[in-house]
Amino acid sequence: MNTGLVFSVLALCFLGVLSQDLPVTQQCLGCICEASSSCDISGQCAGDVCGPFRITWAYWSDGGKPTVNKEPSEAPGAYARCASDIYCSALAVQGYMQKFQQDCNGDKRIDCDDFALIHKYGGYGCIGQSLPGVFGQRYFQCKTLVGGSTPQQ
Repeated sequence: MNTGLVFSVLALCFLGVLSQDLPVTQQCLGCICEASSSCDISGQCAGDVCGPFRITWAYWSDGGKPTVNKEPSEAPGAYARCASDIYCSALAVQGYMQKFQQDCNGDKRIDCDDFALIHKYGGYGCIGQSLPGVFGQRYFQCKTLVGGSTPQQ
């Protein structure tokens, strides 16, 4: 686990880069990043996913189409540039979770576990799912280390 990078993501959040009224805590966002790619910020796309959160164009679009340096979202390459940028892709994740937040695991609260399920299975596919394989292992290891399970609502 690249804990240094997870804590770098968290540092961005603590510096006020991300607003406190967004749905996902800094710790949870870091653990979703860690689970998705070990928070790989190399900026590469693989198939239809890009960046440290491994998001698709549709995910980015549902997340509000944030962009790097406020470029138009219709600009060629805007999605790939955003998805590959840690700050911009974190905003896309926040927007996606704002749109789709729900209690996926039936525990009567919306917390990081739900956000991880939504991130992995999408806004319409998280109910009754569990976190698979490497994604789940990285997520739970990170959550144990940084505490990403604080309820959001």
